Amino acid sequence: MWRFMQAVRPVLSWLSRVSLYISGLGMVAMTIIVGWQVFARYILNDTPSWSEPLSLHLMSWFIILGAAVGVRESVHLGLDFVRHSAPPLVQRVMDLVSLGLIVLFGLSMTVYSTLLAAGTWTATIPVLGWPGGVDFFPMIAGGVLFALFAAERFVDVLLGAEVAADVVLQETA
Repeated sequence: MWRFMQAVRPVLSWLSRVSLYISGLGMVAMTIIVGWQVFARYILNDTPSWSEPLSLHLMSWFIILGAAVGVRESVHLGLDFVRHSAPPLVQRVMDLVSLGLIVLFGLSMTVYSTLLAAGTWTATIPVLGWPGGVDFFPMIAGGVLFALFAAERFVDVLLGAEVAADVVLQETA
């Protein structure tokens, strides 16, 4: 299992980095679109109808991708004071339960978002002309990434590996 994790870690690291860059580009693109919308509304007196739905779609992408990277890097919200006051064995159990639940959440998010996308595919987003199911793509991709990144950390905790910044520091088993 250790060798498998060492082989998979560079791929997951690359996936995390790409997700973060796409998230950043999406935020920049949304800022430009909203800036154009404000300029067009107040200066040109002609608001583009596509700007708001497109910026909301981009926001969905960068929020979900950023959250997935947060799961991988363990920077999501938590009650750390409870965890840190517990004995090491209890901390490990808490980490495994938490990460297991995140994996299940990610998988559930993927499955149900896929069902929602399929159910709304025939509808059309009026201004953009896209199928309605496209709105659920960020949730599908995010669910897969949540599950992958949490599963990676779950295995690391299970193996007793201390991981920081994509580098395994030591194996305690």
